[in-house]
Amino acid sequence: MNRNTINGRSPMAILLAIITIPMACPAPGQDIVSTGSGSYSTRRPAPCKPLPETIYRSGGLKGAVPTNQWWSSLVWKPFSQNLFPHPLGMTCAPEGLVVAYPGASVTGGGGHIMGGGIGKGDLVIGHSAVPEFTRADCDGASDWFIDVAFAQDGKKLRLSFGHGSPFVFGRHEGGDPVVRFPQAPRIWSGREGDAVLGITAGGHPYALFGPAGSKWTGSTGSTFTLTGGKGYFSIALLPDDTKETLGLFAQYAHLHVTGTKLVPGVEAGRVVNEYRFETQAMEGGGSGTIFALYPHQWKYTKDNLTALTYGSVRGAMKVGAGSSFRTTVPIQGVLPHLPAEGIADRDAMLALLKLDADKAPAGFADTYWEGKHLGKLATLAGVAEAAGDDGLRAVFLIEIRRRLENWFTVSQGEDAPLFYYDSNWGALVGSKPSYGSDMPLNDHHFHYGYFIRAAAELARHDPSWARDWGPMVELLIRDIASPNPADPMFPNIRCFDKYAGHSWASGNADFADGNNQESSSESMNAWYGIMLWGAATGNEVLRDLGTFLFNTERTAIEEYWFDVSGTNYPEDFPHVALGMVWGGKGAFGTWFSGDIDCIHGINWLPFTPASIYMGRFPGYVKTNHDRIVSKRKGGADYNNGWGDLVVMFRALAEPREAAAWFDAHPDCKLEGGNTRAFMGHWLHTLDLLGINDPTVVADTPFFNVFVRDGKRSHAVFNYDSKPATVRFSDGVTITAKPSSLTTSQARP
Repeated sequence: MNRNTINGRSPMAILLAIITIPMACPAPGQDIVSTGSGSYSTRRPAPCKPLPETIYRSGGLKGAVPTNQWWSSLVWKPFSQNLFPHPLGMTCAPEGLVVAYPGASVTGGGGHIMGGGIGKGDLVIGHSAVPEFTRADCDGASDWFIDVAFAQDGKKLRLSFGHGSPFVFGRHEGGDPVVRFPQAPRIWSGREGDAVLGITAGGHPYALFGPAGSKWTGSTGSTFTLTGGKGYFSIALLPDDTKETLGLFAQYAHLHVTGTKLVPGVEAGRVVNEYRFETQAMEGGGSGTIFALYPHQWKYTKDNLTALTYGSVRGAMKVGAGSSFRTTVPIQGVLPHLPAEGIADRDAMLALLKLDADKAPAGFADTYWEGKHLGKLATLAGVAEAAGDDGLRAVFLIEIRRRLENWFTVSQGEDAPLFYYDSNWGALVGSKPSYGSDMPLNDHHFHYGYFIRAAAELARHDPSWARDWGPMVELLIRDIASPNPADPMFPNIRCFDKYAGHSWASGNADFADGNNQESSSESMNAWYGIMLWGAATGNEVLRDLGTFLFNTERTAIEEYWFDVSGTNYPEDFPHVALGMVWGGKGAFGTWFSGDIDCIHGINWLPFTPASIYMGRFPGYVKTNHDRIVSKRKGGADYNNGWGDLVVMFRALAEPREAAAWFDAHPDCKLEGGNTRAFMGHWLHTLDLLGINDPTVVADTPFFNVFVRDGKRSHAVFNYDSKPATVRFSDGVTITAKPSSLTTSQARP
């Protein structure tokens, strides 16, 4: 496949194919913008806190400002919080860039995974003519590299660094670069006046690279100055202090990384991600750079890597060199609803559905709790469809429509429910907000993912509604994951970190441990929703975008939230999962509770048909479940806490036991986003058809393969209005019925 294409289409063609909502201007004195049958406001409603007027950026950072990234504190503050691109850690401070190696010492003995932090750093990169700068601005950003500009009175220091890079690349004007050390370093290669030095600072090996003919001076003290330079230099963290490693890094020291780009593709049942580095030769020739791959990358690449490694709170990072590397990840299929064959007792299921259908409509809530309610309705509509009751399905779909249309329409002077657009920050904010979704733009993918999935369920049954209201749905998609780098309204894929492989929840990352994400499963729910919306509306770009995001983040969850293979957590870490992943640590906890059900369950909910992805490693599922049961207050009595979620998770490895418990406790306590109808459908599907078989892929992303007693059942959802032939990698071929789910059972 041509790596300049996605599904055979060029990036430019893809951008042109994206539905771009016209930036209609409101009439004078008005603040409502119409789009399709919906509208949004340009006036901040009273329930929403104001966003700052100042964004700390300079001319190199074009377009809508990125938030929710590992480096986002830089644009919210005069100087950054701690940044963790790994293997390096750094802080932008008045004296310059504080640089450290937090992965050199990683421990889990305190119940959390902790790196070495940054503190005063191993060294500080500064400017000879400016003891302290007044601010540091973001001067540019590519997919995982950023440029930071320290500038004052015509004196400039511009530093570039990013994920996976051991280098900091520097350019300077109006003075010389200086490197200050808390304690005088040990020089183990080179001497006073050389252009290249190998040093040990803070107990860690570094290299200082000046241009040919330049000199590092001051080597007998704790401040080194590069004199006789040519306006550029670099500094690198080395994996070891050997001359061979120094020589390897010297080959790339003046090949400055000027851009990074992730090019995803969907091919033959797999997501293929190519990570590209653009470099500029400051002296000599050549191309490429040295990079370090996270576990979710090196476990899925066939590219040749070196034997060198770095430590990090994510696990070992393996070192490669070149202009790119590629990962290939098998696609985990998803379905909009589970098979009818998973309904053990249709009459009992219809009774459960009717109980939910007969409930009085809930009032409108904030974007998170409204989203959870919409998600519940979407799931119930799918269960009703599987049960073959069009009337009950219609009840849930009509309520979804009523609620979405209310959210997607603004009246003059209205404060909620609605969405408003902030043009300064390039963000769509729902009112009423919650958990900082207004200020500082937290959790948008968590909240809006529920809306998008509910809209996708409605669009599947009512294409005319999708045409009329689709522009508002796609505003939400663009806010959290615009696939267009030139989108005039939103940053490119706001919430997702393309190199780290997962999303970040905080809009401003204003924490000493960097950014964080708690509910990885709600992130997955958003990407699931985008997949379904793209399929329901015939938008292949959004379908493939969701497929890429869902399957890439899945691998990160398996490595960092779950550590399914037991290779990444420190040996002294006493738990089998994390509740939160931070830039500089891993936390066994949540924002809202220390209860073990919540710590684990926040990374399971909402249970949907797509939650099957958590069952790719049933041995790990059993280990995780058994540990929870041994520690939770109720033990194996699931009728307390979030026990319903615990037993649903158990079903991914032991479905027979999980279904039997539910059958014996049909009135069990439920987590707020769960329903007994879907709980029963989930448990009995896994019991009757089998657990997830991850070894099989298909030529569509809308499939599941279940295995029970060594026999496979294949399920396919066909979004087309005509029959489709679907081929599986195990040799099975299914003719899928139009606009419905087809299941072929019990194949060995």
